Amino acid sequence: MSTRRKPAPSSAAAAAFVRVRGAREHNLKNVDVDIPRDALVVFSGISGSGKSSLAFGTLYAEAQRRYLESLSPYARRLIDQVGVPDVDAIDGLPPAVALQQQRGTASVRSSVGSVTTLSSLLRMLYSRAGTYPAKQPMLYAEDFSPNTPQGACPHCHGLGHVYEVTEASMVPDPSLSIRERAIAAWPPAWHGQNQRDILVTLGYDVDIPWRDLPRKQRDWILFTEEQPVVPVYAGFTPAETRAALRRKEEPSYMGTFSGARRYVLHTFATTQSAMMKKRVARYMVGTACPVCDGKRLKREALSVTFAGLDIGALSQLSLSAMAEALRPAAEGRFDAPTTAATRSRAAGRKALQARAAAGGPSHVGGSDVRRTPDLSEEKRIAAQRIAHDLVERIGTLQDLGLGYLSMDRATPTLSPGELQRLRLATQIRSSLFGVVYVLDEPTAGLHPADGEALYRALDQLKAGGNTLFVVEHDLEMLRRADWLVDVGPGAGQHGGRVLYSGPPEGLRTVKASVTAPYLFETGRGERRTPRTPAGWLELRGIHRNNLHGLDARFPLGAFTAVTGVSGSGKSSLVSQALVELVGEHLGHEPVVEEVDSELPVPSSIERARGRLHAGAKAIKRLVNVDQKPIGRTPRSNLATYTGLFDHVRRLFAGTRMAKARRYSAGRFSFNVAQGRCDTCEGEGFVHVELLFMPSVYAPCPTCHGQRYNAKTLEVEWNGRNIAQVLAMTVEEALLFFAEEAPVQRPLQLLRDIGLGYLRLGQPATELSGGEAQRIKLATELQRSQHGSSLYVLDEPTTGLHPADVDKLMAQLHGLVDAGNTVVVVEHDLRVVADADWVIDVGPGAGEQGGTIVAAGTPAQVSRVTTGATARYLRRWFK
Repeated sequence: MSTRRKPAPSSAAAAAFVRVRGAREHNLKNVDVDIPRDALVVFSGISGSGKSSLAFGTLYAEAQRRYLESLSPYARRLIDQVGVPDVDAIDGLPPAVALQQQRGTASVRSSVGSVTTLSSLLRMLYSRAGTYPAKQPMLYAEDFSPNTPQGACPHCHGLGHVYEVTEASMVPDPSLSIRERAIAAWPPAWHGQNQRDILVTLGYDVDIPWRDLPRKQRDWILFTEEQPVVPVYAGFTPAETRAALRRKEEPSYMGTFSGARRYVLHTFATTQSAMMKKRVARYMVGTACPVCDGKRLKREALSVTFAGLDIGALSQLSLSAMAEALRPAAEGRFDAPTTAATRSRAAGRKALQARAAAGGPSHVGGSDVRRTPDLSEEKRIAAQRIAHDLVERIGTLQDLGLGYLSMDRATPTLSPGELQRLRLATQIRSSLFGVVYVLDEPTAGLHPADGEALYRALDQLKAGGNTLFVVEHDLEMLRRADWLVDVGPGAGQHGGRVLYSGPPEGLRTVKASVTAPYLFETGRGERRTPRTPAGWLELRGIHRNNLHGLDARFPLGAFTAVTGVSGSGKSSLVSQALVELVGEHLGHEPVVEEVDSELPVPSSIERARGRLHAGAKAIKRLVNVDQKPIGRTPRSNLATYTGLFDHVRRLFAGTRMAKARRYSAGRFSFNVAQGRCDTCEGEGFVHVELLFMPSVYAPCPTCHGQRYNAKTLEVEWNGRNIAQVLAMTVEEALLFFAEEAPVQRPLQLLRDIGLGYLRLGQPATELSGGEAQRIKLATELQRSQHGSSLYVLDEPTTGLHPADVDKLMAQLHGLVDAGNTVVVVEHDLRVVADADWVIDVGPGAGEQGGTIVAAGTPAQVSRVTTGATARYLRRWFK
């Protein structure tokens, strides 16, 4: 039997279990399962098997629904509800808290301090117990917040950065003339030509190199706020224009001039187009605010100190250094600073000096840091209590391996794993009892060394009388579980059954489980012989984040894994420095990440400093396969992104009925008015406002979620309409389009990298970062391979079952065999052990990292005694 059935438990035993009966959410097939409380329960299975549908879609959704039922209708209206799960009954289910993987909130104002509430405590500390300059009145806590009008720096409005538009940013090549588009910041096409024609009318020479124009003319063209309206003679030469002006001929039109800087700033502030905003952001140079030195606060707030540091300087330290600076006060010591406190301030200075070397803010601020200020008895009591709470909270974060983060680190720059652990620390501090915590892959983005801290934190939650339901692929987490619920055996329609529910050891005998062979493997036997490099790509003098003058080299024609603890500098080296420098060499435009309506993230404008020393000529193409979404709206989906939907629509347009009705391929797009449902405009759902209850999204009453109008749905290809095709999984579509090669190739690649369970019409907004990354990789693999390409992937195994990791590795090794170079940032030791070359970055995180502690073949790195990776890698080479 595939589902393990148990006899009905006694009443005492039953009280210790959550009993699920008839769960049918998503692909679950009428699942019955008993799960213990007060235990660490791990839900395993390949991607798409149904484990998240059981843990989150059923158990957590029902727990939240029951809680919300106890609230007033008005209160429920203010809460985003997850819906009612499709299940017959769930007994013994306590209240639940979900800690899911999600990207950092898209605001440059959100920080580590605000997510953890450390900022509120620190502001109170400075308000109540800070040392104020003579005659300055006491400030309120709000005066120390950069997000309030009374606290924000008036120059940068609390952002810490100002954005300038300079001549160098707008005119990257001064050897070009204006006619040759020297002013790159001006818009392309007609609008840019219009500005050039206006300059001809105004008498400027548009045919000499930009650098040969007088300074006064260059400054006016770029920086003037004037907007003269002049006649324009389209297509005329400068001489013909001058003659036409003398004769007062009728112009083609009257044109309005706009200076290049004015165009950039006005477009960024007003455009509704993400593409336009991204384009003009390239010409904005982000620098630390000269008034607040990047600390985001007004001068009055920065003049208040505690332990010799202003609040901005303290917030820029790592959490570990910050705890050291506060520890004397937390212990009630307000005399001379201890050696540890002195060390922490020295570490802080070193960190800020490193920032300065990399072009960031360097001002420490505050008064003489060699003395601890005298405090009144009242202030000492307040300071000790608040500082003690801060040090304890930071200790929880340090236990989770997050001591390298600074409190002012913006949340958009955090990985989903870092953000989840920040929220986990908050839950540990809350000391709740009798709660079910439902976690989504908490080990994602974690080095095995950091995993140890996570396991201790989970044990602490369990010891507090709570239950842990964890959806996880990490084999070490599975081994540590008290109870395993293995779901499968396959993905999508081939999954949805509970294959096993019990202690981990019992899974060994379940033949249908895809997880069992990996969980109980004793080793990998003979290892693949590492490839011999075809050459070396060398980087010199790299400065980026915590990398200060680093030299690194990557083997060409090989598979390289870059390892190290979270925050060691792996992504700074690979996803930023390597990608930026190679991209610059190949002439790629820098990518600016749009985060919110205010400004881009400052770090997305900053660039790595350093140079490519050797090997760059061997790279003809750069492919950076990141985990950013493939689209921001439900209209973007798997089929549209991979391009296979174009072929599908052409097949439908080629049917007899479509030809008779003169339907083009565009008719079968849900974004085109002729083919889509008029009621929902191709969305498939409608928004229903319920006044005193939460607004809901309901299937469209006209098309019933099919997105197309009735006439379009009458057209069928091989017995299916276009909506039915979009509802197919990749696996189903492979069979359906068996004879259509243009559709088969992308579908085959999607299945080969473990995405056979996704629906063709699955909206981009429903995809995880790992799924989006693998869709991008599949799209890239469709291209013809000519070799000499550099593929860069940041943690490509995120969210992957070991069986799917094997599929992914086969594709990546295939790229190398075709003459390409692959570099991955990775924590999965099975991947690291299978690489040709390993670069271990560390030894610690933040300013304790940023160096290469080991480099060589996996076997060579496993034998070193430095760094955090070697001791975990050794078991693969015994």
